[in-house]
Amino acid sequence: MILFLAGAAGGCSKKEAGLLPLPFQDDFEREALGAAWQGEAEWKIVNGELFSAGTENRPLWLRAALPERVTVEFDARSQSPDGDIKFEIFGDGKRHASGYILIFGGWKNTISCIARLDEHGADRLEKRERGLVQPEKTYHMKVVAEGKELLWYIDGQLFLRYFDAQPLRGPGHDRFAFNNWRSPLYFDNLVINP
Repeated sequence: MILFLAGAAGGCSKKEAGLLPLPFQDDFEREALGAAWQGEAEWKIVNGELFSAGTENRPLWLRAALPERVTVEFDARSQSPDGDIKFEIFGDGKRHASGYILIFGGWKNTISCIARLDEHGADRLEKRERGLVQPEKTYHMKVVAEGKELLWYIDGQLFLRYFDAQPLRGPGHDRFAFNNWRSPLYFDNLVINP
């Protein structure tokens, strides 16, 4: 079931017709994705969770505009020893790498990072540690956007803190997406609060 909680400050404007209000929650307890989501690749719901067998960087975008200050939380797990739990925030709602890309256990479970506009860019903030993502383990992700910082928590612990002197925000940089390369991934219990 999708739960929309309307009436909070910081949601989408009236000019952006068709976008969902914030706060927003999705527990994926239904058969089909529905109109809240848009993407090119094969994303589906399996047993009450969002599933991707590997979309090769074709994100599934939420049809909601994010305010400048926002908290995004969800659960994620990989079925592969390659890890590669990936999502995007403050993108354009259409293209991969149009905002910040957050990757937990990428590059065959050797690098985790927050990257701005290019996950291969030299300016990404990274943590190199092999095997951080354990197959079949569910992780709780939380990203808090505050001013010029993105704070990324995993299971309640600060994982990475990214500072951007010119943060990506506003039209063209106001969407959230789940993403994937080639690992079978599950996502669940999405909550977005302004």
